[in-house]
Amino acid sequence: MDIRVQEAPFDFGAEANAFALRQSGMGAVVTFTGIVRDLDGALDHMQIEHYPGMTEKALHSIAEDAHGRWDLGGSLIIHRHGLLRADDMIMMVATASRHRKDAFEAAMFLMDYLKSRAPFWKKETAHGGADWVAARSEDEDALESWRK
Repeated sequence: MDIRVQEAPFDFGAEANAFALRQSGMGAVVTFTGIVRDLDGALDHMQIEHYPGMTEKALHSIAEDAHGRWDLGGSLIIHRHGLLRADDMIMMVATASRHRKDAFEAAMFLMDYLKSRAPFWKKETAHGGADWVAARSEDEDALESWRK
């Protein structure tokens, strides 16, 4: 498990390649990258806050859960904090497994938990003001599907 919380941008291609090269005997590597969206063209920036130490511990726990549920050879979580703009990469998840099903399901599990339970707070500033991003019902529904 490789877990990083950082302010600096990351190079998706370099990270994905380095992760894949560290895997041995794996038949699948799945990656996902979350990107700041500006759905209506009004976003100036997003500020992501976290509690150092607590956030890394929570991400480690989520990754351990994924490794317990699926046969994974490795996992990677990178999540940024600080000021981000539209089209900036926020986070990256990568999973490796002998079989694609485990790699895909574990990646989806990690993404769903990062979206809804990881201790990050997002504030969007747009032309009309600033608002904290609230949890969405579809994100909660996605989490519920992993409890079954």
